[in-house]
Amino acid sequence: MEVFKASVQYNDLKGSAAADRADMTDAAKWLKDNGHITDEYVVGISMWAGENHGTHRDPVSVKFLVSSLNGYDNIPEMLQSSGDPIKVREIRLDMNVADFFALFKRFEITLSNAGLIEGRTYAAI
Repeated sequence: MEVFKASVQYNDLKGSAAADRADMTDAAKWLKDNGHITDEYVVGISMWAGENHGTHRDPVSVKFLVSSLNGYDNIPEMLQSSGDPIKVREIRLDMNVADFFALFKRFEITLSNAGLIEGRTYAAI
């Protein structure tokens, strides 16, 4: 079993991420168009880039967690009733970072030392 939470070796910087699905090609459409899913839904996405040492080199490792609705009407209902651990199928792929970010309309990541200012207000001077 795995926990769905970002973590790296030292966790020097911690934060959060938020994204909007792209209008034309989101992760589910991309997975369908590339033959990875048919009737499943994307319930989670994880991207890992590492060992860059000052210069990024593609690819990045992407994990898509997918599931069918299992008789439920929508994803939140299915996940709420599934209990722990949730049962998902994991699709692991290597992607160019530009192709990964193309799955989203907008994407933001926040990082701070050990996550100490996550969720805090600040005044830029």
